[in-house]
Amino acid sequence: MRPVDSAEIVGLAAYARVRDRYRQQIIDYKRQRRMDVGEQITLVFENRETVRFQIQEMLWVERISRPAAVAAEVAVYNELVPGEGELSATLLIEITEPGRIRAELERLVGISEHVFLVLGEGPGERALRASFDTRQLEDERISAVHYIRFALGDAERGALADASCRARVRITHPQYRREDEIPPRLRACLVEDLAREPAALLARDPAEPAEPVDDLVFELGGARALRPARPGFEGHLIVELAGASPELLEAGPGEWAALWPALQRAARDVGREHGAAVIAADAAPGAPLRVHVYAPRRAAG
Repeated sequence: MRPVDSAEIVGLAAYARVRDRYRQQIIDYKRQRRMDVGEQITLVFENRETVRFQIQEMLWVERISRPAAVAAEVAVYNELVPGEGELSATLLIEITEPGRIRAELERLVGISEHVFLVLGEGPGERALRASFDTRQLEDERISAVHYIRFALGDAERGALADASCRARVRITHPQYRREDEIPPRLRACLVEDLAREPAALLARDPAEPAEPVDDLVFELGGARALRPARPGFEGHLIVELAGASPELLEAGPGEWAALWPALQRAARDVGREHGAAVIAADAAPGAPLRVHVYAPRRAAG
């Protein structure tokens, strides 16, 4: 399956107009691609459309529009797109009691060796072990979210497409032994994924004007200052970490220490040019670690 291309990504302004409708489409779309294996584990099978949605949402939440930054996000998420002859899925370990999360995850250490796509039954059964992302695995604990793949040859693809052949997901972990049939609608989706690329749920209009992008003013250490494409005030700069940004309300001393030199420089630059500088941040749940520096006068227009 072809990876997502940056040229397919809809800009922030255009995405704002279609986001509500698109999100509802994706909710319905992913519902068909989901299955429970027992009471605690859920698989959501991915394709380039589900991955594209994740990219669009990340860009929207983080307000990312610079082409290089968009391309970087696309490259990261493309690791979830299944390759030729592959199925990929997000495996979720769902624990409803907060006090039990750590104990339950420790109980399932080693699960990466025990997840199988099973086709057929009896002597002719084929059990395909899932390949886990090794970057998520540790010896003594596991994550609640894993990205897995199943590699299918021609015979396995034929078996999956044969409605008379049983298809199920089996987990053989000593602490979690479950086996469930793949629902018919999901199975049809997987057969289609292996045969062709999915139809696009969100089309980029070729006539869409280029998205205005923030200009890079300077980089300092692990942070940078950007001049927003639509400044709200005179001298407006945005200071943020150069890499992945945590939520502002979750940021620790290390993130603030990395941000501080760039923030000081931005404040000095704005103050020198405009006589004074205001420093402000949106301290709301979900807001990224991003600080605004500007003169105490609104920009014209």
